[in-house]
Amino acid sequence: MRKRQLGKSDLFVSEVGLGCMSLGTEEKHALSLVDRAINLGINYLDTADLYDAGVNEELVGKAIKHRRNEIILATKVGNKWKEDKTGWTWDPSKAYIKTAVKDSLRRLQTDYIDLYQLHGGTIEDHIDETIEAFEELKQEGVIRYYGISSIRPNVIKEYLSKSNIVSIMMQYSLLDRRPEEWFSTIKEHNVSVIARGPLAKGLLTKKPLGEKSTSKGYLTYSEAELKNVLPMLEQVDSNHTMTELALQYCLHQDVVGTVIPGASKLEQLIENAEAGSAGRLSQQTYEDLQTLTKFDKYEQHR
Repeated sequence: MRKRQLGKSDLFVSEVGLGCMSLGTEEKHALSLVDRAINLGINYLDTADLYDAGVNEELVGKAIKHRRNEIILATKVGNKWKEDKTGWTWDPSKAYIKTAVKDSLRRLQTDYIDLYQLHGGTIEDHIDETIEAFEELKQEGVIRYYGISSIRPNVIKEYLSKSNIVSIMMQYSLLDRRPEEWFSTIKEHNVSVIARGPLAKGLLTKKPLGEKSTSKGYLTYSEAELKNVLPMLEQVDSNHTMTELALQYCLHQDVVGTVIPGASKLEQLIENAEAGSAGRLSQQTYEDLQTLTKFDKYEQHR
C-alpha cells in the first residue's frame, strides 16, 4: 500500500489506516482484524483512551505487541472517564495529559506513542498549557509527535500558529466537505489531515442503496437528497466502486495524510484496503464528484 509523510514528521503512514473504535470488545475477533490489517499493508492504527473505557487500547496493545516496529501507533487524550464510568469530562490540562499518557502506554504495552492527539478542544482551553504538556512528552521520548482531533476552525488556527502539531484529524468525506475550506491554510503550515468518517457511516460504500441507512439523512442532506445523490455518485466513474471513489476522493488532496475508515468485519477491512490501493481519480472525475455534492462550511467556532 502507498504511504504518505505525516506533516513534517518522519512518520510515513499507509494511505488507508484503521480506525480502531469499531473493533468491538471480543478479543479474538479484534486481534484477528488488526493482524489482517497489518498483513494487508495498513501500518497506521488509530485508537483512543476514550474507546470502551480503555479496552480498545488494551486490545490494540495485545494485537501489535509482537510487531510493534511495523506500526505507526496513534492514540488520543483529553476525555477523562468518571470513576463510575457513566460518562466523561473534558480535561486538557498538563497534569491530566501527563498522567493519562502513562495509562495509555500501559494498556498499549509499549514505551512510546508515535502520534499522541488531543481528542477535541475548545478555544476556552488553556491551549499553551496543553502544548507545553505535549512538548515535554516529546522531550522525554514518550511520544514522537503530536496532533489534534478537531473540526473547530478557531481551535485549529490556534494550534497551527502556536504548536508543532503534525496532523489534524477531521471528519471528511464526499458528503462532508467542510474541511476543504481550510486545506490551503493547513498545507501552508506543513500539517497533514487525517480523514475520519471517509465513508460517511457506510453511505459511501459499494453495498446496495436499499441496505444503507438514509432515513435520518446525513448532516445537511435529507433522506430524499441522499437517495438522489448516491446513485449519481456511483455512476461518475465506472472504473471505481463507490468505496474506491469515496476513499480516493479524500486522497486526491495531498494535504490528506491518511484516511481511517473503521471496520467491524473482515470483509469491510479488505474492501477498504483494496479501495485505498485503487487507481487515482482523474481530475475530471474529481471535479464531477464535487459538482454533485455540497460544499458546506463550518458555521460555528470560527
